[in-house]
Amino acid sequence: MTNTEAGAPRRAVVTGASSGIGAATVRALRASGWDVLGVARRADRLQALADETGAAVFAADLTAQVDIDALAAHIAATGGIHALVHVAGGARGTDRIEDGDADDWTWMFEVNVLSAQRLVKALLPQLRDAIRSGSGHADTLFVTSTAAQVAYPGGGGYNAAKAGEGMLVKALRQELNGEPIRVIEIAPGMVHTEEFTLNRLGDKAAADALYEGVDGVLVAEDVADVIAYSLNAPGHVNLDLVTMRPVAQSAQHILARGPLTPRD
Repeated sequence: MTNTEAGAPRRAVVTGASSGIGAATVRALRASGWDVLGVARRADRLQALADETGAAVFAADLTAQVDIDALAAHIAATGGIHALVHVAGGARGTDRIEDGDADDWTWMFEVNVLSAQRLVKALLPQLRDAIRSGSGHADTLFVTSTAAQVAYPGGGGYNAAKAGEGMLVKALRQELNGEPIRVIEIAPGMVHTEEFTLNRLGDKAAADALYEGVDGVLVAEDVADVIAYSLNAPGHVNLDLVTMRPVAQSAQHILARGPLTPRD
């Protein structure tokens, strides 16, 4: 089922839209008939995406309340929304906990957890307004990570931040019980995007080495396809949690390198 088959186009706000999974999600939703407002900090990248897809865009720093307020006002002035798709997030560093930089940990909590809370608080009234106007249901969707489920050495800050976001999602689902608002969590494992690991490690060679030899590593479009499927599913169907990994990554700590072949 595509969005256009359900009637008038629904409108989604997609955060983290300047690159990676966020940009791929904008493309996937536009391809299935959604009106989309892409949100990110980098206005130049947003404009290029708008030119490519026909999506509307809005530049905002989701760690700044003033920008959240401006975004909410812009959405209200331009027709409201039916879905919040929160992709923005990130990791910094691979230090052991005893060596960690508190500023990095603070940034990870701000961008992964507090940005989600700020967006829900600002936009939930508009999602409810859409339902009252006859949309039938509304959606909130959060891209977390398998790092929210399994800890690993050097990942303590990101583990904590993504686990915090995951718990926010689970609490929100319970708090909204009785309302026709879906709360969806997509938790990817290893995904090769152009910026995530580079931003985390700060070194392109090290970032490339992480994915070297992995047969069929996930890419941003794979995650975007799952996001679009979950939003285009019938309104009474909620995908509480989708954990997705490449076949080569059978667990957080078990990764095959080289061709995937059957055993003799």
